[in-house]
Amino acid sequence: MPAPSRPLAHRLLLPALPPGAALPPLVADAELSAELYDCIALGLRAFVVPWWSKISRYDRQFLPQISHVLATVVRQFDARIRAAPLPDLFLRHAPALLTQHYRDYRNAHHKLSTSYASGGAASLPQLFHQLQPHMAVSADGRLDTEYFRHLVDHILKVCLPPEDYQPDAERFILREILLKVLLNDLIPKITQPWFIQKSILDLLQLHDQASPRLVTYHPSSYLFFQSPEPPRCPSPPSSNGSSFHTIIVLVLSAIQVVSGACLALITAYKQTLSTIKRVNKFHPTPPHPAFLPASPPQHYADPPLTMLAEIFTLHQRTASTILLTTAHLVTDFSTSFLDRLLPHLLKHQLSPAFILSTTRTAKRTFFPNGYPGPPAIEPTPEEQAEIRARLIAWRPSGALASRLLPLLLGPGPSQTLDAALDPLSSAPCNVHLVLFLLDLVLLELFPELALPPSTNETQSQNQSQGTQSAAGRGSSVSGASVSVGTRRDVDSVAGSEMS
Repeated sequence: MPAPSRPLAHRLLLPALPPGAALPPLVADAELSAELYDCIALGLRAFVVPWWSKISRYDRQFLPQISHVLATVVRQFDARIRAAPLPDLFLRHAPALLTQHYRDYRNAHHKLSTSYASGGAASLPQLFHQLQPHMAVSADGRLDTEYFRHLVDHILKVCLPPEDYQPDAERFILREILLKVLLNDLIPKITQPWFIQKSILDLLQLHDQASPRLVTYHPSSYLFFQSPEPPRCPSPPSSNGSSFHTIIVLVLSAIQVVSGACLALITAYKQTLSTIKRVNKFHPTPPHPAFLPASPPQHYADPPLTMLAEIFTLHQRTASTILLTTAHLVTDFSTSFLDRLLPHLLKHQLSPAFILSTTRTAKRTFFPNGYPGPPAIEPTPEEQAEIRARLIAWRPSGALASRLLPLLLGPGPSQTLDAALDPLSSAPCNVHLVLFLLDLVLLELFPELALPPSTNETQSQNQSQGTQSAAGRGSSVSGASVSVGTRRDVDSVAGSEMS
């Protein structure tokens, strides 16, 4: 009887592991660790084995060593993500960056064909680049490879022990693999307007499919559930008996409706009480006191509301302004509860099951048959216009949503949605947004980037020597200066929104 074949991760990454032995855990969840090992093995087989086998055909130690380095980096990322203040990242800083992106794009668009645009000679990406300069990207959206090399090298230096960081060849190979995936495959694709619009449309359609089917009201039957109506027969002449029968049906139907509504209210009441108890027991992770500057009061509900107001131009209409003001008043009165509720909901959304499902979806997308699939065909201009038209024509289902939509988006929802998509319709401008978000995430995970270069020197050196050595290697810490500026910009935007 032939022995069962070992999984790819065992054969490729850990060949010395005994058959049937479990892989060393990467994260706390065992299933997620297995999926991450599969992704690492598939990636190394696809991007490293083809050229390394030509250099050294009989070397069996290179791939296990690369996988060991990647496993160390993944464990460091997992530990830092668990310690990072995710509520501040998702509820304060990221909405502030997106709000600033919309404001700067619209300001740049208003400056077209004016003296600010050199009499119309400057394009929209150039005007936007003047408002949001970043050393890693040019005005036309071209990325600077050296910036990302220094950034990845710093991350490897922080995550790896000295014995794994010192070999240059091993570090350079791993760095170039990560740069290839990031610069050639990931960022150029996710910054395309059609990709953003299609992703939003897919999420909205997925939400519509997952939502329960809405019930409708039938005046003839006084029932709130949908059922196929039987073929109607000609009704006999009315009589006292049939009238009494109709009254009985109406009374029973009314009792059914009332009982169903009461059960729904009881269930909602119990769920609300349970949620309030869990929220009161929930304590968000405080920010790291050693590196991060002091944050203003949380007010987690204000930055998302400000972001929605900027995206959908709610301040330009009276009804939406009244609703927005009312929402701000409600959030101000319930700030203490919302500052615990929103982090609780965020933690519930970013559950291990969600991350596991996302990892499996990414693995199936990038390696459909165990190998990288063919490059996706970019939609034609006609198909891109159709994607945008479908997104603009989308409307939420439900009676309440259909009544609130004209109040929020005005009498012409299509024009408001079209204006909301405009700031995401330029790929060079989207590159700026992605880079600032990337700097923000890396700054939260690696707060050492926010420190001045002299603090990275040893304590035995005096301040002047540390300053001179930092000036001598200014190119190697270019990521730190940008990250400091990013953090200050984010805090300033968030602080202005708080005021």
